[in-house]
Amino acid sequence: FSDSNLTKHTNLPDLPACFQLSVLPWTPCIYLWLASPFYILYLKRNNRGYIMMSILNRIKTVLGLILWIVCWTDLFSSFHEMSQNQSKPPIYFITPLIVGMTMLLATFLIQYERLKGVQSSGVLFIFWTISVLCAIVPFRSKIVYQNGVEDKLRFTTFYIYFGLTLIQLILSCFNEKPPLFSSVVTDPNACPEITAGFLSKMTFWWFTSMAIKGYKSPLENKDLWSLNKQDSSELVVPNLLNEWEVEKSKAQRYKFKQKMKIFISFHNHCHTGSIKKPSFLRALLRAFGPYFLIGSAFKLLQDLITFVNPQLLRLLIDFTKQPNAPLWWGYSLAFLMFGTSLLQTLILHQHFQYCFVTGMRLRSGIIGAIYRKALAITNEAKRSSTVGEVVNLMSVDAQRFMDLTTFLNMLWSAPLQIILALFFLWQNLGPSVLAGVALMVLLIPFNAFIAMKTRTYQVEQMKHKDDRIKLMNEILNGIKVLKLYAWEVSFKEKILQIRQKELTVLRKTAYLSALSTMAWTSAPFMVALTTFAVYVTVDEENVLDAEKAFVSLSLFNILRFPLNMLPQVISSIVQVSLRFLNITQILQGKSKYAVSVVNGTFSWAKQDQATLDNINVMVPQGSLLAVVGHVGCGKTSLVSALLGEMEKQEGQISIRGSVAYVPQQAWIQNATLRDNILFGRPYVEQRYRCVLEACALTPDLEVLPGGDQTEIGEKGINLSGGQRQRVSLARALYSEADVYLLDDPLSAVDAHVAKHIFDKVIGPEGALKGKTRILVTHGISFLPQVDNILVMVDGRVSEMGSYQDLLKQNGAFAEFLRNYSLEDIIEDDEEEEFPEDALSNHTDMVDNEPVVNEARRQFMRQISIMSNDLENPKKMSRRRRCSERKHPESPTEKKEPKLEKLIQAETAETGRVKFKVYWDYAKAVGPFLSLFICFLYGCQSAASIGANFWLSEWTNDAQHNRTQDQVSMRVGVYAALGISQGVLVMFSSFTLALGKIQAARKLHQTLLDNKFHTPQSFFDTTPIGRIINRFSKDIYVIDEVLPSTILMFLGTFFASLSTMIVIICSTPIFALVIGPLALIYFFVQRFYVATSRQLKRLESVSRSPIYSHFSETITGTSVIRAYGRNAAFVLMSDMKVDENQKSYYPGIVSNSFSQSCEMTSDLESNIVAVERVKEYSETQTEAPWIVTDKQPPPDWPPKGNVEFADYSVRYREGLDLVLRNISLKVEGGEKIGIVGRTGAGKSSMTLCLFRLLEAADGEIVIDEVKISEIGLHDLRSKLTIIPQEPVLFSGTLRMNLDPFEKYSDEEVWKALELSHLKRFVSNQTSKLDLECSEGGENLSVGQRQLVCLARALLRKTRILVLDEATAAVDLETDDLIQSTIRTQFEDCTVFTIAHRLNTIMDYTRVLVLDKGQIAEFDTPTNLMAQKGIFYGMAKDAGLA
Repeated sequence: FSDSNLTKHTNLPDLPACFQLSVLPWTPCIYLWLASPFYILYLKRNNRGYIMMSILNRIKTVLGLILWIVCWTDLFSSFHEMSQNQSKPPIYFITPLIVGMTMLLATFLIQYERLKGVQSSGVLFIFWTISVLCAIVPFRSKIVYQNGVEDKLRFTTFYIYFGLTLIQLILSCFNEKPPLFSSVVTDPNACPEITAGFLSKMTFWWFTSMAIKGYKSPLENKDLWSLNKQDSSELVVPNLLNEWEVEKSKAQRYKFKQKMKIFISFHNHCHTGSIKKPSFLRALLRAFGPYFLIGSAFKLLQDLITFVNPQLLRLLIDFTKQPNAPLWWGYSLAFLMFGTSLLQTLILHQHFQYCFVTGMRLRSGIIGAIYRKALAITNEAKRSSTVGEVVNLMSVDAQRFMDLTTFLNMLWSAPLQIILALFFLWQNLGPSVLAGVALMVLLIPFNAFIAMKTRTYQVEQMKHKDDRIKLMNEILNGIKVLKLYAWEVSFKEKILQIRQKELTVLRKTAYLSALSTMAWTSAPFMVALTTFAVYVTVDEENVLDAEKAFVSLSLFNILRFPLNMLPQVISSIVQVSLRFLNITQILQGKSKYAVSVVNGTFSWAKQDQATLDNINVMVPQGSLLAVVGHVGCGKTSLVSALLGEMEKQEGQISIRGSVAYVPQQAWIQNATLRDNILFGRPYVEQRYRCVLEACALTPDLEVLPGGDQTEIGEKGINLSGGQRQRVSLARALYSEADVYLLDDPLSAVDAHVAKHIFDKVIGPEGALKGKTRILVTHGISFLPQVDNILVMVDGRVSEMGSYQDLLKQNGAFAEFLRNYSLEDIIEDDEEEEFPEDALSNHTDMVDNEPVVNEARRQFMRQISIMSNDLENPKKMSRRRRCSERKHPESPTEKKEPKLEKLIQAETAETGRVKFKVYWDYAKAVGPFLSLFICFLYGCQSAASIGANFWLSEWTNDAQHNRTQDQVSMRVGVYAALGISQGVLVMFSSFTLALGKIQAARKLHQTLLDNKFHTPQSFFDTTPIGRIINRFSKDIYVIDEVLPSTILMFLGTFFASLSTMIVIICSTPIFALVIGPLALIYFFVQRFYVATSRQLKRLESVSRSPIYSHFSETITGTSVIRAYGRNAAFVLMSDMKVDENQKSYYPGIVSNSFSQSCEMTSDLESNIVAVERVKEYSETQTEAPWIVTDKQPPPDWPPKGNVEFADYSVRYREGLDLVLRNISLKVEGGEKIGIVGRTGAGKSSMTLCLFRLLEAADGEIVIDEVKISEIGLHDLRSKLTIIPQEPVLFSGTLRMNLDPFEKYSDEEVWKALELSHLKRFVSNQTSKLDLECSEGGENLSVGQRQLVCLARALLRKTRILVLDEATAAVDLETDDLIQSTIRTQFEDCTVFTIAHRLNTIMDYTRVLVLDKGQIAEFDTPTNLMAQKGIFYGMAKDAGLA
């Protein structure tokens, strides 16, 4: 059965005949019979559809049958010989029988796979490969010893058998056609992996097409393959959510059982109690575990193969010692070593592929789950986690989960590798291994300590990071206000303080990691040293020869990885588990169920005191109810309660039918104007035109550059406040709901527009008549026309009834009216024509895209009064109202020229990362430091080369028998070299740590500086998500990922360099091979890196929209829910995630390829972060904050004279002027009212004073100082504005009023008293330290407006600008504000942009703007007498 003379000790080796007849043919058969039951079960479960019979399939089947016949020919010939009395050994019967049966099984599998839709079979491919390999030996024997063939039949059948198995092997490399109706057929851009064959999958050959494409030209989005169905959010997220539901119901059942137990034990006077929380981890395991286990199986295989190489090495060293060993043995050993390495690589990459895909699904699942939850989360839960935190959870943590999946298998694989390595070492060196092991065991607590410390630092750092992103998010949201108040410095300081803490923690982490790097590089060396030293000194007989030394070294090196990884994996698992708590917390946030108001009591959160108390409201079908009351009396809360956004403490609410909701602060999406109005409903031309007309949007469309296709920036920044409100109203009107909740929609628009909207939309004759409407309003003029009025006082309904009833009751309402009754409210029944200039609409506000289409229609179509039709007044009148107008051609056809998009698509750099980027990073680290780091790495490599040379010298001693005398010297030098290497490693890590902190600080600092100095127009055209992405993901990469990549890169580079030097010194001929090898390596690396780097960039770019969309959603949840658009938004989010995963998926493969050239490509991929941060650190900046030689005197402006001299301005380069040639003089102390139709340039005028817009022409002079010459802060700190939208930052109220802490508490209280907030604030427990939530959400809009007033009172400058500041407050508060301004700012110059004309009737002069020019400028009385535009507006407001 075996004969060593025949096999090993000969130049023509061969295997014994018996072995050739039994073991060799049986091996493939045993494999196939073992594998097929599992395989068939697998196929039964995963049916991919049915494949038509093809020629390839027919040939395979026929060949299988022929093979079966060939084998059984052998069998029958054996029977035949038996009958001829030639007795044969039993093996001649058994082998053909087994092989024949196996061929039948293979043929069955070929057909079964076809029916189940398998295009290429791995199981059969491996079977045919083993068959061919096993048949090669007898094939060779039969050729070599072919002197006379005595058994002609078996000779022939064997050759036929060998030929056919070879053909089967070749055929199994080809693919079948895809199954019928599979996605491959339908999808134009399917991922080739689905149809790839087994070989192609194992070697990732299917990826080549993309790699070639990426190498030729930078990849773009359209080049990416579609995401595989099973990786898409559509399947992954519901799968995860189902498992989560299962978890929750389990926890529920458990709770119930516990309650029962407690109930029972209560009678026995003993308590048992523990709460079982649903575990998100278990849900993840159940959803993604099974797939992950396949990857684990590959890992197990790879671990076992790892240990084959040291054994082969031992045989190879053994072979070099024997002078007479046959050459073929050495060659086959070298070949085997290469083979096992290759196999190991293939298997390892399969394992990585499975892990990465699991990670990717995990990320899709987590983001999807959080998004769905965020849409359904209550206000109470929203309070505990801000947008910034959740976005961080979605970006950084989902990423961390993804990275962890790759290492998860180390938990069991590391101990396995350690045990195996120790076993082989014991065989090699005997008990002296224990010395080395002891050292390792000592290192474990050291590593564990470092891991634990790092862990705590990381938690701390995450917290700082969360805080920084959260604050950054708010700053970017309120950047305009910061600029207007000149508050940038204070907020920049705040960010830098957090950043400083973050860097301090980072530095500590870096030092720790330097220590652990030292431990990790020196550990194997120290272990080897102790082991060898002990081995040599314990026993005189022990000789350290090459075989023992180098085999042990290779085993020690295998040990290095698991020993180091284990503590790391454990620490990152602990770290991620902490984040699990966060996710579980968010996922457990309560979701709301809508809707029924009888005796209703409501609060914003369960434990808060009630905001609304004992509310009873009945609104009859189809009536109009107005809700009035002072600021903060609970009007908006009432609407929120009806929407189900508040916690109901008692009572019932019911709403019948669908709801449309217009919030007080319009929520606008970053989409076209039309999409904002349609909000996912189908487009109906007729209805759409009617809606635009009714909401007075038609004139606006004509001046918007793209009509209703104009793209609107984030949060609606390129629309004025009034336009935003009207779009929001149009959305409600278009939705054709049954119940309309209108939260003060008329506050942001001018008086005549408000009248138009009330008449055309809300009022008794408007488009909504016959619908149930609830209108929160501060406007008195409309009250006589509503059906019922509800008066709220301090969260209670004080009275309710019709206008007449309430007047008769003579209660709070009558009192309220008497104060404000504007003489007599005129009701004009005549058909009203606006003077055309009152309507000439012009864009206004900073961010407006100015007028493109100047030749606009010079009139608005007359609005015909519809006749009431008796059959169905509602339907008919609506139809008639629309059809009687002649439509202007739709705006889209009218405007051919394509406009520049407002929000430009984010660009990804292409091609190689420019050398400049590396140089930028090196500069940030410090050029000298960079060189020093490289030098240290060089020294460290030199030390390691020295150690290896010394070791080989030492092992040569064994051959020359000069052993004992030199042992101590050998050990000593070896130790010295090793220890110096360790010390050098530590030094280089330390310096690298210093460098990285410096770079991180500098890069963040320049980015921050630049962003604070960036002009407003940049923020108007760049979605916040994009900027935040730079501050979170890219800074995270620079802080944490990049330095470790550099560490790895330098380490690998110098290690390979030193290896080459060693080889060249010992075998100089090798130098010839190095050149070509290096070239091939370089080419392969360039080839894959091009693709991998571009994929990384595409992935970064497609990541921003996920977060942009997410934060947009969170701010608009109440609107989205009110319109029932949840599903559509979830779908949008999923599409964005899938879009992002599309570029991630091929990235996985290109990365596992370039693992070989991993270091350089990783370096390139991560340095992209520096490139992205630099890109945003170098955007154009605004004028300097302080110009030292032009600083105005400290008491400037003494009088407050303002002069505009021939002043013009535009929003951005290349756009039309918004203000043209304005010239006017204002004396100090004058009060100027600015009026004009929405978009006439009112807000722009105030922005020019603050130089948020820089002059295109002309000058503004304040008290003899040209404002264009002084620094921005010098200017802005001397002016005060009460802006249109009150912006608050999260932090204390005190910080919101006085971020620089310039004023004393007394002054602050005084300001609060004057702004009528004193009562509210002193009722709070924390007084001035009242925490404002993000965006000031916990104050009503009116209260926020009063906070802005308090800010103005504190600053008390000579010039005050009021921008429609009183729009969101009721009349009484408005009065208070006005009187405060009159008394407190009596000697100041005041500019007021007014909507309510009554506020400016007593001003010194009124400026009427039209189309960006001065139309009228005089005292109010003169203007009324002129009967011009101002008179028309006053008439609309009922003042004339």
